[in-house]
Amino acid sequence: MDWRQVARIYQERAREYDAWYEDSLLFDIELAPLLEIVAGLPRPRLEIGSGPGRFGARLGVELALDPAPAALQLARQRGMMPLAGIGEELPIRGQQIGTVFLLFTLCFLENPRQVFRECTRVLAPGGRLVIGLVPGLSAWGRLLTRKKEEGNPYYRYAEFRTIARWTEMLAECGFTVIDARSTLFQAPENLQHHEPPRSGTDEGAGFCVLVACAKETAP
Repeated sequence: MDWRQVARIYQERAREYDAWYEDSLLFDIELAPLLEIVAGLPRPRLEIGSGPGRFGARLGVELALDPAPAALQLARQRGMMPLAGIGEELPIRGQQIGTVFLLFTLCFLENPRQVFRECTRVLAPGGRLVIGLVPGLSAWGRLLTRKKEEGNPYYRYAEFRTIARWTEMLAECGFTVIDARSTLFQAPENLQHHEPPRSGTDEGAGFCVLVACAKETAP
């Protein structure tokens, strides 16, 4: 996949995508585990692939990075400082960031290892990497994969991997997962109520949050 193809979709549909979050039970469920882990995370905070900034603004993220100007405009309106760019080439000097967020972005990355290496470069000593992902083996992962195969514009270029595969890739790039949350165990066709997050990872969950740090700074 080419990041320009993904960016074009979210550029053309930025307001439509943003409006989807209004009064969304799914958004509330996915936000909950992030709110549980965010309090102690160091600043400044950067979100790679911020989109319109719905999550970042709620998590106190100062910097929004995205290749779609229309999405960045919405993030700016939510109080985030916009940065045009991609995760493979962060426009930030080394060791300047306390926490990097990658939320719903991994599945669209052309070169995730390069993004992880860039995160290593910009993170200050003791910094954290926070990942939010849809596990590929979950009912939600399978649903989104079907949407991709059907040509859904939002998921046409997405690839949903397992938590185990992402954890392995993080380790290859020098990161250790030190905390995790899982949620969204309701089936996509039967989403009816709010769910409290569970500690740890679960391949059957529709959404998982991983908190990672450089191996040499792991507690």
